[in-house]
Amino acid sequence: MTHPDPGRPDPVHATLDRGLHQLAALGGDLAAHANSIGTILWSPPRVVIVGRLKAGKSTLVNALIGAPVAETAALEATNTVTVYQDGSPSRAEVVGVDGRRHPMAVGHHQQRLPLPLATPDIAFVDRWLPSAALRRLTLIDTPGLSTLTVANDAATRRAMIDGFEQTRTASIDADAAVFLFDAAPRTDEIEFLSQLPFTPLNMLGVLSRADSFGEGALGRRDPLGHATEHAARMAQQLTETVNAVVPISGLMAQTSHTGMLTEQHAAALARLRGMPTLEVIRTFDADDADEVLPLATRIQLLALLGEYGVLNGREIAAGGAAALNAWLTDRSGIGGLMRALDASTTRFAILHRAHRILARLDQLAFTHPARDRIRSLAAQLRSAPALHMVTVLEDYQRMLRTDPRAAVTDELRTVLTATTPAGRLGLPDNAPAHAVSAEAARRLAAAQQRSLATGSAAEDAAIVTLIRTYTSLTAAPR
Repeated sequence: MTHPDPGRPDPVHATLDRGLHQLAALGGDLAAHANSIGTILWSPPRVVIVGRLKAGKSTLVNALIGAPVAETAALEATNTVTVYQDGSPSRAEVVGVDGRRHPMAVGHHQQRLPLPLATPDIAFVDRWLPSAALRRLTLIDTPGLSTLTVANDAATRRAMIDGFEQTRTASIDADAAVFLFDAAPRTDEIEFLSQLPFTPLNMLGVLSRADSFGEGALGRRDPLGHATEHAARMAQQLTETVNAVVPISGLMAQTSHTGMLTEQHAAALARLRGMPTLEVIRTFDADDADEVLPLATRIQLLALLGEYGVLNGREIAAGGAAALNAWLTDRSGIGGLMRALDASTTRFAILHRAHRILARLDQLAFTHPARDRIRSLAAQLRSAPALHMVTVLEDYQRMLRTDPRAAVTDELRTVLTATTPAGRLGLPDNAPAHAVSAEAARRLAAAQQRSLATGSAAEDAAIVTLIRTYTSLTAAPR
């Protein structure tokens, strides 16, 4: 979700942009405040990758960026929150918790931190590199959760949980999250996710290492098919945590998207074409199989393709590196992940950002001498029809914390996720106008009745928002 097409301006962006211009026009230092807040509005969505140590986060980051830049083995890199964003020249800086920046030497396979490893003085690492993928999404790679290294878990929690102000100061505000897990999330992982500033609408689950799922490449079932079925079941069980669960082979995605695969690799793998599976296994296990494939080549193929890619890509490899690469891309699941990010997770990024922008204006109204005019501007923005869904999101977030299983919570989610007036009422998208109007009137009456006896301040505010929503739908053009 980048800057909207000038021919089709996004109403949320346009409304907030006008508001920020009005803020700047108030004069003094408010122009600088407006520019600072504007960077939230117009920069690419920021997606944080979270999961346990060795869950495959950095491998997935490499695949999404399309370059092997996130270290998957170097201890110093994996112990630090790293923000990957588009920019030239390729460079990196370590940002301390005091806000000071320290240039960082970046090598092909090594990143040296100018501050001591895992020191609490490090907030995060900013990494810039020219990348078409990073013009669409800024990616935040994090240390593993609940690991033996307490500092890893602490670094992620400090960056993502310990208050919006510290997160803003660290400049790593995220609009969405991708959560990697294996067979099923553990209790501590679910607890951690509940503390992140997201809703299930902008939290995407990834069933990682799908190519070795279940019994693995040598099992009776195809692991990728098995992982797909399991991901569908997990998505149903985790509806209060994530929007969807996508199975991914990070290794195959990384190899196919980073240019690591060569014609020499494909030719070497093709030499195993037609060989029985058990013979292939013996070839890779044997110390004296250099006549078939040199040891160094076998190690490279396993590192690039894994057991699944080696066993199932042998016939494809006969068609060359391009054919094998296309097969890896298709089987890795990376396409499904990108579609999920584009179609659902990033869909809510602008609402999440608008919420943060309004919060910044509210904060400014408390501290700035022009507080009355700023407060008036914030109220004007909140009442704008284009930002109504931001209010729905805010009420949904509060209800998730107060009573996630309440009927009001479900109604708010329906309003948020639907793309048509009929859908916001729980009707089929193609429902006729008279049915939409009738259902809106019915829901409006029910909401007005419920407003007489609410269980919490959050529910009271949510019902007011639903009444506004249903009122507008009763008046929608037929």
